[in-house]
Parts: sequence; structure tokens; C-alpha cells
Amino acid sequence: MDETSGTVGVFTAADVAVFSVMLAVSVGIGVYSSVRGGGSSTRQFMVGGNNMHPVPVALSLLGGVMSAISVLGNATETYYFGTQISTILVGHILGTIIVCKFTIPIFYKLKITSLLEYLELRYRSRALCQVITGALLISTCVYMSFCLYAPSLALATITSLSTSASILIMGTICTFYITIGGVRAVVYNDVPQTVLMFLGVLIVVLLVCKETVGVAEVWEAAGEGSRLEFFNMDPSPYVRHTLFSTFVSGVFSVLYWVGVSQAPHQRFISVSTLPTAQGLCIFYCVGAWVLRILFFFSGLVAYATYRHCDPLKAGLIKKPDQILPFLVNDKLSHLPGVAGLFVATVYGGVLSSLSSQANSAACLIWEDFLKNLPFFRRLSDKASIRVVKVLSAIVGGLGTVLGLVVGSLGNVLHVTNTLVNTIAGPYTGVFMAGIFLPWVNAKSAMVGFLVSVFYSVWMVVGKFLRGGGAPPLLPLSVQGCTNFTTAFNTTSFLNTIITIFNTTSSICNTTNTIFDTTNTISNSINTTANVSNTTTSLLNTTNTIFNTTKGFLNRYRPSNSLFFTHREDGDGPSVYDLSYCYFGAIGIIITTTVATIVSLVTGLEREEQCTEDEEQGTEVEEQGTEVKKQGTEVEKQGTEVEEQGMEVEEQGTEVKEQSMEIRTRKNKFVGSTHLPSSSLEADRLIHIHIKGRQTFPGPHEKSTEISMAQIKVNSPMYGPNTSRQTNERPN
Repeated sequence: MDETSGTVGVFTAADVAVFSVMLAVSVGIGVYSSVRGGGSSTRQFMVGGNNMHPVPVALSLLGGVMSAISVLGNATETYYFGTQISTILVGHILGTIIVCKFTIPIFYKLKITSLLEYLELRYRSRALCQVITGALLISTCVYMSFCLYAPSLALATITSLSTSASILIMGTICTFYITIGGVRAVVYNDVPQTVLMFLGVLIVVLLVCKETVGVAEVWEAAGEGSRLEFFNMDPSPYVRHTLFSTFVSGVFSVLYWVGVSQAPHQRFISVSTLPTAQGLCIFYCVGAWVLRILFFFSGLVAYATYRHCDPLKAGLIKKPDQILPFLVNDKLSHLPGVAGLFVATVYGGVLSSLSSQANSAACLIWEDFLKNLPFFRRLSDKASIRVVKVLSAIVGGLGTVLGLVVGSLGNVLHVTNTLVNTIAGPYTGVFMAGIFLPWVNAKSAMVGFLVSVFYSVWMVVGKFLRGGGAPPLLPLSVQGCTNFTTAFNTTSFLNTIITIFNTTSSICNTTNTIFDTTNTISNSINTTANVSNTTTSLLNTTNTIFNTTKGFLNRYRPSNSLFFTHREDGDGPSVYDLSYCYFGAIGIIITTTVATIVSLVTGLEREEQCTEDEEQGTEVEEQGTEVKKQGTEVEKQGTEVEEQGMEVEEQGTEVKEQSMEIRTRKNKFVGSTHLPSSSLEADRLIHIHIKGRQTFPGPHEKSTEISMAQIKVNSPMYGPNTSRQTNERPN
């Protein structure tokens, strides 16, 4: 195996070209889709008109959930902690069954744009919906910030750009992309990005296996390095990854990210039928298996490559999540375009996820806060769409700002799951209570949600301040690192300082002992004793300062991830050491349990509410009876109108007979003897006007229903020269 070179690669012209083409294609598809079919109303803008083709929607659903965090985070987990995390895929199966059987049918049949509309219909509480929406928006912004941080970390590793500069560049591109918005633009743009996310990682894995290690060697090295683990049956909830904890995490992951999240809901209702929407969920489960297995294996490939020279321990990288970008930079930089392809892969993942999240966040703000306000209610569809686009841009900008501060928190997959689950668990619990617990009312759901959020925040803050919850890294080696220059490492620097403090502290203790001895010998000499006491006090103070500083440095020394902090105080596990895999499930349990207890306490209010519902139902029934009576009257009136129509038809027959009789008499007049033309003409004008049920004779009548037959006939005593017949309609 090649040893680590430690050289820092830069983007070649081929890399820049590949990366630029990817960005151009992504933005181009988004702009084209927006111009061609962005939507003429806010609902079409946000759900695509309910007639989108299922194939691009399925790929968009998969790419929106499997973000750049998955590309980098899953590889990092298997590299440093082994493959036990891969058993979350087993939990995906049960989660998919629950979503397909319960959540999708309920939400799809309601035809709602925002999922929070379901909570308003179920609990009939606007306050509950707005509180949950606000918490969900915070969680969404946190997730978006990590989506930005992950690819920026990759670009900073492979190129000379700093992480902050990379975040700003990517944030600007993403903000522009999501602003042109519309779920159609997002969906069609997700298709090439999702395919690229799969092909990019696959190409990197195949090339590394070909260039450095084979597939068989990867598996063998993982076994020797204790990376292969699938059936850890330890029942302790403090073990980070076990078969049970990862199964629970897998079930919750599908329930939240697919079942009750806004972005997937917009995908489900964008297709034409319910079975198609359920098929999208099944496709996601299959696609998640394929992608995650590839991501997990890429971590094993990286370990097989660096099992004798770990870049993190050697100081070549500063973050664990840089391991996969470093692998590409170190082993594949001599191949033109490969580095650019990998960065494009990671950026494609963040584009799909960020656009989906920003679009869904804008949808939540519009549907649950702005749409019903008097000012926005008067806006036209075009103006409303512009408002949603502005909201998308604001959310994207906020995610960019947060992305600048999350880089110091640690491993992206671990931290993201921990922070997002702080809100995701209670949020999912409110939906589960609404679906499966009919006795839970709005007041109890609010209390359950707030209690669950308080517990989750307490746990996260405790982890930050106290540490814990993460095991030590699996064995890493630097014995094979020979051809590189170790970079400056903050951890090594602080360890050196701590060593100096320990040595100095020992010297102080020794000196203190000497002075104690001197003090005992010199008790008879007051001046010497006073000097000795003063010096002893000074040294004790100095020793205390050294010990305090030593404890501070030991407590806060960098461990490559805030959540990688492993306490060795010998006190045993505490509540803060609970595995993060349980956070979401605990949030659901607390929410539903507290809501049930509060519902039992406030049961009388529930009965009164049911009585009100029954009274309202009675009123609706009475209104229905009145409408039925009105329908009967209308039916009677229709019968009368039909009878009148028959009478009018009979009158029309009589008129036709009269017309024929007049025509016969005219023919007789034409055959009679001509009289002098100077005689006065005696004309007879017959007018027949039928309107409704009556006949109105007269020369000045007008008709709008049946045209008037006007016949002008010569008198029998005059000749036929002036006789004529007209069928002209009167004005």
C-alpha cells in the first residue's frame, strides 16, 4: 500500500471544468423548470399541480433526504467506529411500512399543502400549530447549516479555499437556486444531482480499490481493525451503537424524515394517485439501502488505505469528516477531473437537500403565518408567489449564516442527528398522538410537546457542557507515516502544555516538601520561619493555579469533535452518556405519555368539547334538512315549468296550423281577378306573439323566447300584386 504523501492538492483545469459544468447544469435546469412551469398559483408553486411524473419525484425524494451529510458522515462513522451503524437500514423497513399504511393515506386524502394544516384540523388549535411550526423552522435552519458545512469542508480539504469562504460561495449559489423555486424546479433539478451523488462516490470507491487496495483487502483490513460489527447485542442504552439502538434510530429516521416532514409531503401530493405516493416511499427505502451501503463501504475503503497512517492522528486533517475528501485528494489527484467530480458529488447532495428544505420552510411560513393575514390575503397569485420566493431566499441566507458557526461542533452526522432530533422527536410525537391516540386534545398535546422539547434541550446542553455520549475511537495507527511533514496540531500543542504543567506541578510539590522540612527545622528562627511560610503559601497558590489550569485543559482539550469527548473520570455512565440513537424515540415517548396523562386530567373538558361537537353536528343536520326541503320545492317548480313547456308546445302547434291556413287563403287570392291599382290597399297584418303561456296580438310586441311570425296579406277585394309573406324577426 502507498504511504500517505501529505501533499495538498489543488484544482486542475479539468477539475474546475467538471465542477463548473455540474453547477451550470443544476442552475440551468432550475431556471428552465421555473420559467417553463413554475406554477400560476402558490399551491402549484409548492406542490407542482398534483400531476408530476413519479420517476423524477422519486429521485427527488431520495436526494432530498440523502444529503451531503450522508455522503461524508456515513463514511466517517464506519472509518472511526465500525459498521454497526449500518443496521439502521433494518429499521428503515418497519418505518416504511408505518408511513405507507398510516401517514401517507391520511395526509394525501386531505389534500393539504402544509402538514401543519393536519394538526390544526386534528387539534383545532392555531396556537399549537404556530408553536410547532416555529420550533420546526429552527430545526430546519440548523439542518440546512450542516448541509452547507459538509461540502464546504470537502472543498476546503481538496482546494486552498477556507471553509468560511467555501460556505459563503455555496450559500450564495444555493440561495439563488432556491429563490427561482417552485417544487417542479426543485424536483427536476434533483434528478441529475441524485444520480451524480451515487455515481461520484461509486467511481471514487472503484478507482481507489483499483489504485491502492482491492475489495478483498478492504474487508480483511476492516476485520483486523475491529471495524466489522453487525450484531452487538449489548442491552445498555449507553452504548453508542448496538443492534437495538440503530434499529430504533432507523425506524425514527423514516418516520420523521419521510413520514411527517414537509419536503417529502410536497413530493407525495405532487403525484396523481395515492398508490403512486406509497410507491414513492417504497422506492425511497430501496434507494436508501443502495446509497447508504455504498457510503458505508467508502469509509471501509478509506480505513483500508490509511490503516497504517491515520491522517487525523498524524495531524494531516483537522476534522474526522475530512477523511473521504482527503482520500480523493491524496490518492486520486493525479487523475484529471476526479477531484472535481467528487466535490461536484458532494455539492449536488447539498443542492438537492438545501433547495428542498428551503422550499418547505417557505411553504410553512406562508401557509401557517402569512397567508391568512389581511394584507397577504388580498395579494394576487403572482404577488403571492413572489412572497414565497423572497421567503425562500431569506431562509437560504439564514442557513448560510448558521453554516459559518457549526464548523466547530464536530462530526456532521452525529451532531446533526443530535440537534435535529431535539425538535424532531417531540414534533413527530404530536403527529403520532394525533393519528393513534384519539383521546389526546390540543391542551395535552401542547404540554407533551413542551415537556419533551425541554428534556431534549436539557440533554443536548448537558452533552455540550459536560461531555460524554461518545466512545473512544477504534484503534488507529501512524506507524506507516514516513513521507510527510506533520502539520501543526492544536491537540498535540495543548498536550505538550499539559505535560509542562504536570512537570511544573511536580516541581512545586517537591519544593513545597523541602520548605515544609525547612520550616520544621527552623521553628526556632522566627525570621526564617516567616520567610518559609510566605514561600510555602506562594508555592501552594502557584500549585493550585497549575492544577486548575491542568483540569481546564484536560476538560476542554480538542478531541476532533465536541461529541467525541470521552470522559474517564471513573464515575460510570450518566444520563448524558445515553446513545444519541434513542433521542428521537424518547421524544415521541415523552410527548405521547405526557399528553395522555394530561388528557386524563382534563377529560371533563374533552367531554364538554365532544358535547359542543355534537351540538354543532345537530345544527349541521338541521341545515341539511332545510336544504333538502328547498330541493323538494325546486323539484316541484321544475315540474310546473315542464308542464308550462308542454302548454307552450301545444300553442306552437296551433300557431303552425293557423299559418298554414293563412298560406292557403293567400294562394286563393293569387288566382283571383286583378283589380285597379289605384284602389286603396286594405292590408291585414296578423301578428302572433307567444311568451310564456299566453298569446299577445298586436304590431308592436317584442319576443325574446319564440320569434314572432308576421304575415302580411292583401285584402280579397284587391289584386295579388302587393301581396307578400314575411318571416322577419321584429326588433
